[in-house]
Amino acid sequence: MPLARVPWPCWVVQAPMPDKIFHYLAYLVLVFLLWFAISPNKKVNWRKAAVWWVLFVVVWYGVVDEVLQGYVGRTCDVMDFFADLGGTLTSLILLTIFSFWSASLVVTGAIIFVLTNFIRADTAELPPVINAAFHLFAYGFFTMLWIRYIHHFLPIKASQPKWLIGASAMPIGFLLAVELFSAVAGGGFRLSCVIISAVGIAAVVIAIHLIALCRKVSLTGFRGGLTQNDS
Repeated sequence: MPLARVPWPCWVVQAPMPDKIFHYLAYLVLVFLLWFAISPNKKVNWRKAAVWWVLFVVVWYGVVDEVLQGYVGRTCDVMDFFADLGGTLTSLILLTIFSFWSASLVVTGAIIFVLTNFIRADTAELPPVINAAFHLFAYGFFTMLWIRYIHHFLPIKASQPKWLIGASAMPIGFLLAVELFSAVAGGGFRLSCVIISAVGIAAVVIAIHLIALCRKVSLTGFRGGLTQNDS
């Protein structure tokens, strides 16, 4: 989290929402990354030591982080610490209720929604390439999480054509919902962002589908070779 110890970019300072939201989201993500490194296949169990170690490390990191900000031209603010703590506890609560992949999908969607709808109004100074990269990779990552999530619930193999519908329907629906909300809220409907986001979704879905097809063909050829050898 080295960005917490450098001055905020102007587009963050001018964003139409408190910087506490950025602190909240940053620690929300931080805890998810820590839990992914520790135990991504298990929910948080408050009777185990692991969750308390994560809480201890992140809380003290937040304290040290706020103290160090006074040396880089930023203000040490106790409310920033509480925002950090809020993001930390939210992550742990989500990971207590949902599995890691389900919770990650929810958090990623929430971050995309917030950054799209509450920063957009004042991003004139944000380079277009950064804006495009955000939409491309954010929706690509969201799609990967969605595919990982439905892997256990959709009784269709990725090599089948109809799998494409299940894998892409939810990310595309989410994209349209976010952009329509932005348009209704006065943020405007930017077709270029929709196209770039759709490209990110399509790239992930098609890549996974092609990989599955290649594996299927390779496996079929391998089995065919074994059958010929046996005969």
